[in-house]
Amino acid sequence: MKPTPLPKQKNLRADCAWVIYQILENGKSSRDCLERVQRRHNPRDNAWIQEMSLGVMRKLPLLQNWLRGLLDRPLKGNKKVIEHLILLGLYQLAFSRVSQHAAVGETVNAAPYLGGTGLKGLVNAVLRNFERDGLADKAIDNPIIESGLPKWLYKAIDNAYLDDADAVREATNAMAPIWLRVNQGKISRADFIASLEDADIAFQLSDQHGDGILLSKRQDITSLPGFHEGHFAVQDGAAQMAAQYLDAQPNERVLDCCAAPGGKTGHILERTPSLAYCLALDADASRLARVHENMHRLGHNPEIKQGDASDLSSWWDGKHFDRILLDAPCSATGVIRRHPDIRWLRKASDIDNLALLQRRILDTLWTTLKPGGTLLYATCSILPQENREQIQRFLADNEDAILSPIVKTETPEKPGRQILPGEQQMDGFYYARLVKSISK
Repeated sequence: MKPTPLPKQKNLRADCAWVIYQILENGKSSRDCLERVQRRHNPRDNAWIQEMSLGVMRKLPLLQNWLRGLLDRPLKGNKKVIEHLILLGLYQLAFSRVSQHAAVGETVNAAPYLGGTGLKGLVNAVLRNFERDGLADKAIDNPIIESGLPKWLYKAIDNAYLDDADAVREATNAMAPIWLRVNQGKISRADFIASLEDADIAFQLSDQHGDGILLSKRQDITSLPGFHEGHFAVQDGAAQMAAQYLDAQPNERVLDCCAAPGGKTGHILERTPSLAYCLALDADASRLARVHENMHRLGHNPEIKQGDASDLSSWWDGKHFDRILLDAPCSATGVIRRHPDIRWLRKASDIDNLALLQRRILDTLWTTLKPGGTLLYATCSILPQENREQIQRFLADNEDAILSPIVKTETPEKPGRQILPGEQQMDGFYYARLVKSISK
């Protein structure tokens, strides 16, 4: 798809439609697109743009189904972006608090900002017909469309979770809560809780998360007490389990592989500040910039390197590690509720390629682990091919790999802990812990 430049003049709905277009037609992540657009708007408008664009991602199959019935023929070329503006209009009418008058009128007026001056009448007619026909109130007898998921993922969840598939899909479409992790190297959990109470910020606690706090409603993170002082990090409850399961000890050498944006690195250092050495490794230079930013704010000082985890010559100094956290590249199907664009950025064909990459990295890192050392394999996926099947294969292929159960129900045939989206308000995550035997 030919790139469509950001409109020269800012307009709330035109800029939002541009974000939707970039995600769906050019495969860009919502984070990158939103950052570009949100520089042009105030915080209130930025929140609206994010809510609307990600809302379209959640309801896309239904919106597209409506659009196909309302358009005589698809728009092409540089007019294609107007389809995405119409999707935004449909979403406002069906699922938002925006008044019908504003949803139609302001969406129509946004068309010229996207080069669609001659298409204002089309946008108006489509939205008016949608209202007239009452399509928002008509049931769609298609469970895949109703699920808001691509067909391949709908079926993959069916195959993996059988009778629980509907619950997994429902949780995948829910809004994700905000979890905080208290940086107890700077402030005690009790004192941080007191600061939230003083600021009249509602929260919940979790028995599983000694450093975690769950906000009761969404907040501007930068305005929370202690943000600039590094008193906390934003980190989902499932991701907070990584440092706990790794259980690094004083004077050990630790590798956090595929570490960006650095949340797990920070937690490891907060739990065990007296490590002999901690390396945060990632292949993506732009994402490593966020590791540097987060470590600076939190007050941590690990070594940070760019390197291909599967190519030891690009980063390893030859000294073995006591513990390795491999947060493997994955489909991210467990965090779709937090990043709804993932469902449209991922394809079924990606899963085989990701599984091969995970296997290559896991096999390579195993050679850098000391005998007696621990490797924690983690993904934010809910697909068995990336998780349980990956570890089953590794245990079968490596006689010196021993499963160290995280939960009592684990066996070599069913290794690891699969956290499903919404389980105790956490994201979907998978963990498996392996120990390298001292002698083969």
